[in-house]
Amino acid sequence: MANKRVAVIGASGYGGLQTLRLLHQHPALDISFLGGERSSGKRWSELVPFLPLAGDPVVQTPDPDAIAAAADYAVLSLPNGLAAQLVPPLLQRGVRVVDLSADYRFSSLGRWQEVYASEALEVPRSDDDLCAEAVYGLPEWEADAIRTARLIAAPGCFPTASLLGLLPFLNQGLIDTTGIVIDAKTGTSGGGRAAKEHLLLAECSEAVAPYGVVGHRHTSEIEQLASRVAGHEIQLQFTPHLMPMVRGLLATVYCRLRDPGLTAEDCVTLLASAYRQAPCVEVLPVGTYPSTKWVRQTNRALLSVQVDRRTGQLIVMAAIDNLVKGQAGQGVQCLNLMAGLEPTAGLPLLPFYP
Repeated sequence: MANKRVAVIGASGYGGLQTLRLLHQHPALDISFLGGERSSGKRWSELVPFLPLAGDPVVQTPDPDAIAAAADYAVLSLPNGLAAQLVPPLLQRGVRVVDLSADYRFSSLGRWQEVYASEALEVPRSDDDLCAEAVYGLPEWEADAIRTARLIAAPGCFPTASLLGLLPFLNQGLIDTTGIVIDAKTGTSGGGRAAKEHLLLAECSEAVAPYGVVGHRHTSEIEQLASRVAGHEIQLQFTPHLMPMVRGLLATVYCRLRDPGLTAEDCVTLLASAYRQAPCVEVLPVGTYPSTKWVRQTNRALLSVQVDRRTGQLIVMAAIDNLVKGQAGQGVQCLNLMAGLEPTAGLPLLPFYP
């Protein structure tokens, strides 16, 4: 069977670059179109000499007709608000889309407009139907829906790590859904490739700093799926921190067990059962805690749990590479499911260590 053709729009940003790296030697998906606005008309080798592509293609303006003529699928790695301008005409032309931005992560356009108010003002939208249709692309929880979907909203990196650790316990009703706290730490690549003052080496090196302490955009995204799985509305506290490293993300979730008799071993058994058919998720033994270095450059998520018998607290830890399992790798994992392939096809699972 012929390989499926994939267009990558926003190819020279971190999300696009990581997607191209993964697709470059993919056994069943071919890169057939590179799209970009500011880079349009340039040879790929002029922009990214360190990642050669066959035929040294020219980056093209992301015209829907041109994309549809060249590709079966499109991965959009664009600033928030811009993907929504391209998705409707692509779907009309039969192109199935994986969106790495936040444009379709909320099932309601009104909710997206509340959370992404600045982008909503700049880019008017009227595609509430597509917001409702889009499948939230967390493969470990939405695999069946992803396989048949036209439009996938790839989760953010913080929600990916947080939800993978939290959802099995919500699904079984084992935790008190009030007072959930998520403390998460990520590298500077999570801020994207465009220059930003707070990401300069002189600003972020040798420092750890919280940001978005109240009202971070990913809080609502985490709450949406957590509420869906729990069967009722959930509010939680989420605080991200910027770490002096390029890539990697560690999320630590704190919550209270309903049954104080549950042990850490019981919780490991639950996680292992929940992810027994999830090849990109590994549950570590009790007492072994994940390091971001153990997942560097991979599409793996490492989960670990501990129970504080003194306080009745459950502590769930999750480590991912924010650019792979937290972004581009998750997008390719969704593409694999959409194309009827093994979910791990073309995805690295062994880390670059040390």
